[in-house]
Amino acid sequence: MRRMLVFLALAMTALAGPALAQPHKPAAKSQPQAAKPAPKSPYPTPAFKITVATWGKYPPFNYLDRKGLPAGFEMDLAQEACQRMKAECEFVAANWNDLIPGLIDKKFDIVMASLEVTPERRRRLGMSRRYYLSPGAFIAAKGAPYDGPPALLRNKRIGVQRDSMHADWLDRNFRRSAQIKRYASVEDELQALAKGEVDAVFGDKAQLWLWSQKPEGGCCALMGQDVKDTQTLGIGVSAGIRREDVKLREAFNRAIGEMLSDGTYKKLNAKYFPFPLN
Repeated sequence: MRRMLVFLALAMTALAGPALAQPHKPAAKSQPQAAKPAPKSPYPTPAFKITVATWGKYPPFNYLDRKGLPAGFEMDLAQEACQRMKAECEFVAANWNDLIPGLIDKKFDIVMASLEVTPERRRRLGMSRRYYLSPGAFIAAKGAPYDGPPALLRNKRIGVQRDSMHADWLDRNFRRSAQIKRYASVEDELQALAKGEVDAVFGDKAQLWLWSQKPEGGCCALMGQDVKDTQTLGIGVSAGIRREDVKLREAFNRAIGEMLSDGTYKKLNAKYFPFPLN
């Protein structure tokens, strides 16, 4: 009996042997999760960096906002153009007389400060395509009977800024048919209109409209038809770019063209003016 018990014990030990001899496997370690990729920026990587300079004293085309940063219609156009050119742009304001010299000296890369295209500027700079044109216009007292062709102002007193392209246009068209009164500044001619010293004023449409929106200009409103005469009143406003920066000028021109085609320019225009500027 005792031998039988010993035999059974040995048998059970032999059966359990493989299980007891099985090496212990450590618990599998959890694998670290791969880091998620950073979200892709909706904006393309800038292809180059440029500095856009403006004057900052010609609202609403260009001015300094409450933080002292350049703003206005031209800066809105510039920001949109920079995105389309894939350029990282810095915006700065400078004194008027320093803008073109600073551009030539490579302190700036583009000047957007309502630069009228002139033969002299074309000789010194590589002017971009036009990005706005404010036509000539008349302003007179509300209700005045001049809301039609310029011929309605014959034999009337017309104010204009002395030695300006608007004075040149009046000389060509009204020298013999109206009394032209010349003033040292736009402000002076508009004050004369408010006082009734002239019947109408001829000048830049945007400037005249902006004055009519102020309390001192509430007496008056734009009258008649726009005057567009490229020979006398010029072809409009362009960006100043160095003559040698041909690729930058081409990229800027392409961006402005795209804005005009896809309606972006029209939206930015409407943000500041109730009439088209191009």
